[in-house]
Amino acid sequence: MSTDVGGLKRLEELTLMDLESTRLLLRGDSVVDWHRLHIRTEEEAQKILEAHEFRPNEPADRSRLEAIKNEAIAYLRRHFEFPIPLPVARASVEEILLLASGKGHRQLCGCTILKAMHIIHHLDGRELLFCIPMSDQEVFHLVEEKVYRVIGGMLAAGFPITEFVGGRKNRDSLYTKLLSKADTTAAQIYDKLRFRIVTRTTDDILPVLIYLTERLFPFSFVVPRQSINTIFHFRAYCDMHPHLRVLIRGLQDEIAEVSSDVTVGDNKFSDENYRVIHFVAEIPVRLPAETMEMSPPAAWPLGPIIFVLCEFQIVDRETEAANELGNASHSKYKERQRQAVMRRLKLGVRATPDEGRRKTRSS
Repeated sequence: MSTDVGGLKRLEELTLMDLESTRLLLRGDSVVDWHRLHIRTEEEAQKILEAHEFRPNEPADRSRLEAIKNEAIAYLRRHFEFPIPLPVARASVEEILLLASGKGHRQLCGCTILKAMHIIHHLDGRELLFCIPMSDQEVFHLVEEKVYRVIGGMLAAGFPITEFVGGRKNRDSLYTKLLSKADTTAAQIYDKLRFRIVTRTTDDILPVLIYLTERLFPFSFVVPRQSINTIFHFRAYCDMHPHLRVLIRGLQDEIAEVSSDVTVGDNKFSDENYRVIHFVAEIPVRLPAETMEMSPPAAWPLGPIIFVLCEFQIVDRETEAANELGNASHSKYKERQRQAVMRRLKLGVRATPDEGRRKTRSS
């Protein structure tokens, strides 16, 4: 991963691709539902691959990219007899990213191939996670190293971040969270690793989110239907800035109303006045060479990249202060959750009333 920190993009530097990716994150949509990309240059295409932890200039990674692409094309031909022209099948992954941003049948082919590649790469990365000789704690350490490297660089460079908190949910918190959920399975926990960022103002949220999708996790690996946004009104923000107002005309689906980009959750323990941007992302992590060498042969064809679920919360400083007042405070939230778990343990779920609250917060 690049150690170059760079800077936040200015509003006039934002592209349609930036807005599309941020809107996907805020709404919790799936990239598989997209029908086009907006990539303009091969350099932009390479940056997307680097965000996935690929190193396109290294022969092993180039071979891995070709293997994923070829498997995607073979799948599309096997099951759908999808007509893929030979020049498209022979194109590099960067060229396919550019084709997916163009027009006509080749644009359709590019998008379709990339969607299949996305699923294949993700499945291989998840399978690899179960093959490697590493404990969860060792894997979490790799993720934390990556997150702290990126956000630590942002802080050192004077980015508009007033607070950053990260950590692992302790076992008591895991017990309480599972007992408070209707589905008491560990597979439903997304925040074993969670990170919280406080920006100076709401105007800083958009450029910070864009930076994170370029350096920490690809926008395409935001987990669908797990995003909550009760702070940032995407349409209203774009309408206030002429450059963005022009760009949003090219979005893949029209924004009918300002309210269409506000999404809420169903956590009954959060107060109705609580405000947050919350999402879950699969962070790609590149395994050390020595780990791959110690892994069983079955792991080697899967490449060196795993995916680890992490929860992110982003708020601005003013909203953060308001969230800690009255019933919206974290201590009140924890007490409501604790009381509900106690009732459930004593009397069962029928004794745990729906408190009618919405939205979510880290527990």
